[in-house]
Amino acid sequence: MKGVSKHLQLLRPTSSHCCSYSSSSSLVSPRHVPTETESLLNLCYQRDLPRAMHVLDAMERRGVWADAIIYSELIKCCLAHGAVREGKRVHHHIFANGYHPKTFLTNTLINMYVKFNLLEEAQVLFDKMPERNVVSWTTMISAYSNAKLNDRAMRLLVFMFRDGVMPNMFTFSSVLRACERLSDLKQLHSWIMKVGLESDVFVRSALIDVYSKLGELMEALKVFREMLTGDSVVWNSIIAAFAQHSDGDEALHLYKSMRRAGFPADQSTLTSVLRACTTLSLLELGRQAHVHVLKFDQDLILNNAILDMYCKCGSLEDAKFIFDRMAKKDVISWSTMIAGLAQNGFSMEALNLFESMKVKGPKPNHITILGVLFACSHAGLVNEGWNYFRSMKNLYGVDPGREHYGCMLDLLGRAGKLDDMVNLIHEMNCEPDVVTWRTLLDACRARRNVDLATYAAKEILKLDPQDTGAYVLLSNIYAISKRWNDVATVRRAMKIRGIRKEPGCSWIEVNKQIHAFILGDKSHPQIDEINRQLNQFICRLTSAGYVPDTNFVLQDLEGEQREDSLRYHSEKLAIVFGIMSFPKEKTIRIWKNLKICGDCHIFAKLIAKLEQRHIVIRDPIRYHHFRDGICSCGDYW
Repeated sequence: MKGVSKHLQLLRPTSSHCCSYSSSSSLVSPRHVPTETESLLNLCYQRDLPRAMHVLDAMERRGVWADAIIYSELIKCCLAHGAVREGKRVHHHIFANGYHPKTFLTNTLINMYVKFNLLEEAQVLFDKMPERNVVSWTTMISAYSNAKLNDRAMRLLVFMFRDGVMPNMFTFSSVLRACERLSDLKQLHSWIMKVGLESDVFVRSALIDVYSKLGELMEALKVFREMLTGDSVVWNSIIAAFAQHSDGDEALHLYKSMRRAGFPADQSTLTSVLRACTTLSLLELGRQAHVHVLKFDQDLILNNAILDMYCKCGSLEDAKFIFDRMAKKDVISWSTMIAGLAQNGFSMEALNLFESMKVKGPKPNHITILGVLFACSHAGLVNEGWNYFRSMKNLYGVDPGREHYGCMLDLLGRAGKLDDMVNLIHEMNCEPDVVTWRTLLDACRARRNVDLATYAAKEILKLDPQDTGAYVLLSNIYAISKRWNDVATVRRAMKIRGIRKEPGCSWIEVNKQIHAFILGDKSHPQIDEINRQLNQFICRLTSAGYVPDTNFVLQDLEGEQREDSLRYHSEKLAIVFGIMSFPKEKTIRIWKNLKICGDCHIFAKLIAKLEQRHIVIRDPIRYHHFRDGICSCGDYW
């Protein structure tokens, strides 16, 4: 007994096992057997749970108890095996006969239930604790925060303060993730300042993340700049904040500052950098980032980020190369590639890849189905789209969401099935939003259905009276129908409300410089040479049969004026500048803020054939790959 007590601290008082006895009594108090407890500990280290539980049963029958350290190792063993039943058995053993162990061991049991995602059991055990320390509170707060039960997490923090327990950096890092309101975040930030934890790496990182999540990027930047940052975790948080909110310029600026400060880029940094390159469509910079990624070759998250970057920058050759050589692919990998093919006009390839995914890939999710519907939409595959849409719940367990309905509406609109669009809007399991009605409005523009367009526009303006797109589309529909008085009425309404149409803009990257073009803007230093060459190209194309499509003129003009208004569209200027700047073997990549017009689409096809060029134009919806007089969209956009 003395030898054992040197090593083992008993959970139970000896008196709880002892009985009174006389010299003639045969009863003796239960004694610890070192070999059994040591055997149990060794089996726990070996993660041999079945034999460990067998020893535990034998010990209990003999009235032998271990110390808190051994029980904590046994609990770890249960966790390693995901053995919920055995974990509960250990819990019952420890609390047998009404005994309450030390706080440390109860915390370990609570953590076990949290890891098993049995939060109610954890809460019951937590509530029964006679004394709770910071670990007890933090474990439960973190559990509710991770489970997105944010109100419970916030309430527990309040009770923690009332209980007189001071939160530490781990408590605040956990509870910050549960903040859904800016007022709560501001209060938490104030508490953090009062207890002096604002300089802690994890607390600062969490503050930046939550301010970012709530859209308060300037507050996140203020937290970052309040003191010198000596840890890459905080750098990664602020870079990710701007990258995730599509402010790629600031994200890349911060990345450069991080490197100048001497911090190396890790997987998290490079993921944000790739996201920033994707947002800005900076293919060449994305390729440079790809070089740094090579040292993390087997990192799935990074590989998915690279794949997404190449898809969204319109470089399908690079995307296919990455996808084919990925050692491991998850549902994000497959979904990204399917959506990338669809957005770049290769709808049949996207659908073929989806069939391969069903055979040898993971189970499709809601994002996968979105890519499939997008492919059907941009290929005009109405029947196939309906089949995928109607079967997504039964085959893949995916309930159609707003975006799935949006894809189907787009598909029906492109096919001119306006009545089916209206019926589907009435069938939606969610209220139609501005995007829903704008899809109908855009379809009405293409089919020149003025009455339905007017109805759709009114629905949009009910939801958002300042929606620029509704006014512009309605004005365009009236212009196409030559209803110039109605055009004037809409534009007067825009003027009264202070609404201005966003001008069409196209930009191209040449020698790491962004060159932007806007109709009527003569600020580019080479604009005269660009216009001269553009006129020469149009003359050559006209002799080859090109006729400007004046249906896309949205002003009340006549004759040559109508053609001249099309001549200097921003995408034409960008294409000519690309031809001037790049050798023939280099792809010309152009980005647009508005949907490409039909006349510019015809011009791009013809100039690509005439000059033997590969021209890629990205508008807000998709990529158009022009080569040999053909566009990847098949003239269906």
